[in-house]
Amino acid sequence: MSETRSLPVPEGLAGERVDAALARLLGLSRTRAAELAAGGHVLLDGRAVGKSDRLTADGWLEVTLPAAPAPVAPVVVAGMRVVLEDDDVVVVDKPVGVAAHASPGWDGPTVVGALAAAGHRVATSGPAERQGVVHRLDVGTSGLMVVAKSELAYSVLKRAFKERTVEKVYHALVQGHPDPSTGTIEAPIGRHPSQSYKMAVVAGGKESVTHYETIEAMPGASLLEIHLETGRTHQIRVHTAAVRHPCVGDVTYGADPRLAERLGLGRQWLHAVRLGFEHPATRRRVEVTSEYPQDLRHALELMREGVR
Repeated sequence: MSETRSLPVPEGLAGERVDAALARLLGLSRTRAAELAAGGHVLLDGRAVGKSDRLTADGWLEVTLPAAPAPVAPVVVAGMRVVLEDDDVVVVDKPVGVAAHASPGWDGPTVVGALAAAGHRVATSGPAERQGVVHRLDVGTSGLMVVAKSELAYSVLKRAFKERTVEKVYHALVQGHPDPSTGTIEAPIGRHPSQSYKMAVVAGGKESVTHYETIEAMPGASLLEIHLETGRTHQIRVHTAAVRHPCVGDVTYGADPRLAERLGLGRQWLHAVRLGFEHPATRRRVEVTSEYPQDLRHALELMREGVR
């Protein structure tokens, strides 16, 4: 079970950043404290605060510490393909229905567990349940994901993602036809104010920038190529929904459930098709690509045929 701690802001910590103060108060790493704030688990006088917000004198903190995920036995995942591997990195083509790592409430297969079950060593850096993980894909999103195998790779790749030097390219089939057909969606993303399992465009959210280009238009839908400048949780799904063109099949973010049923699609039509980064050891450019899985190919063909 989760644990909530309530305590006043100590006089000596007034004006401190939330992540730094929590690290000192609760004996956490600063990274863990920042993750709690990012997840909406830190309230100051009843209001959620971010990691870089400052504590106020005479304020009252409420910190919810989620229960640690139960250990999940490593399981080989059918359909998860290793695209590239060396001493420093392993790039996998993740199928739908697989999480990046274990988390509270998820007891299904994970990329980390599948790699362990198949005998792949990963870096020990990072929280125990997500060692080696430098970025994530949603459970319902398929495609390319890189995991660090060496401590050097973990450090270098984490910095590369933070500094936005990694090329992340997705294809998304969205409802309708965005106008303009090529553009940028720039809107802050944060936790949904009333539905905590969702994200939303909210005032005071984190800077989020999505570039898109229509590569094919068909009756009732458009196939977009999307380049992410930032990497917020559910960013593509939130941004496309915010401009009234949700990913086909993404009923969580407003897609037509009847269309999803007609297409036989049980998840959002979203796939990480290309990943490019500077190799953390050799400094050579690495670029890998992934083809659409069968469920997305089938849905796309039906849409091309005019299913509405």
